[in-house]
Amino acid sequence: MTVIARRPVAASPLAWLAWGFVGFFLVFMLALVAAVLVNSLGTRWLDHWLPDGYTTHWYGDAWREFGLTSVMLVTIEIAAAVLALSLLIGVPASYALARRSFPGRGLVMLAFLIPLLLPPVTYGIPLATVLLRHDLGGTLTGVILANLVPSVPFVILTMTPFIEQIDPRIEAAARTLGAGTATIFVRVLGPLLVPGMLAAGLLVLVRTVGMFELSFFTAGPGTQPLVVVLYYAAFAPGVRASQSIDAMAVIYMGLMLMLLVAALSFVNPTNLVARLRENT
Repeated sequence: MTVIARRPVAASPLAWLAWGFVGFFLVFMLALVAAVLVNSLGTRWLDHWLPDGYTTHWYGDAWREFGLTSVMLVTIEIAAAVLALSLLIGVPASYALARRSFPGRGLVMLAFLIPLLLPPVTYGIPLATVLLRHDLGGTLTGVILANLVPSVPFVILTMTPFIEQIDPRIEAAARTLGAGTATIFVRVLGPLLVPGMLAAGLLVLVRTVGMFELSFFTAGPGTQPLVVVLYYAAFAPGVRASQSIDAMAVIYMGLMLMLLVAALSFVNPTNLVARLRENT
C-alpha cells in the first residue's frame, strides 16, 4: 500500500497579515498595561526608559484622595443588587422561553437581546432622561435600574440553554408525585440550575462593574462606581498626580481581571455567540 505524503499548506499572505495584526495588537496592549503598572510604582518618570525609583505609596494616596473605600462599597452595592434582581427576573423569564411555545416568542426574545446588540449610549441617554423626570437620576436606585437593562438579557441568554437541556420528564414525574410549581422550581430544578445561575451571575458582575456609559449617565455624587470615579480622576479639572490615577487604574484592572477569569472558567464565550446568532 502506497502512502502519499501531503505537503503542508503554506499560509497565504492574508493569513500572515491577519496574524501579524493580532500580534501587534497584543504587544501594544501589553505595553500599555505595563506602562500604567510601572508608572503606578514609580517615584518619578520623565525622559528615561524606567522610573528613577519605585514605591507603593501612590496606592495609599489614591485610596485616600479618591475615597476608594466608599467607592468600592458603592460598586459592591450596585453589583450585588443588579446581580440579585437580574437572576430574580431572568431565571423565570428563561424558564418561560425554554418551556413554553407562544405566539410572538421570537419577538420577545429579540426584545430581550436588543440591549446586547445596541451600544449602551444609544439607549443610555433616553433612559437617564426618564430617570431624571422621576427623580431617580443620580440615585443608587437609578444606577441599579439602568444596569438591569443589559444584565437581564445576559441572564436569559445564559440560562435558556441550561433549562432547555434539562429533561422535562423530571418535572412531569415530580408533578405526578404531588409537587407544586414552586416546589418543583426550588427543590427539583433549583439544584440543576445552580451551574447556569453561577455562570450568569459572574457575567452580570463583569458587565456591571465594567459598564461605564449607563453608570456615567445615571450616577451622581456619592453613587458613582469605580469605573466612573476613575474617569473623573483622569479627565476632571484639577491637578492630580498621574501615578495616583494609574494606581487606581491598576486596582480597577485587577478587579476586572479577577471577575473575567472567574467568568471564563464557567462560561464558554463561543456558546454565547452561537446562541445570540440563533435568536437574531
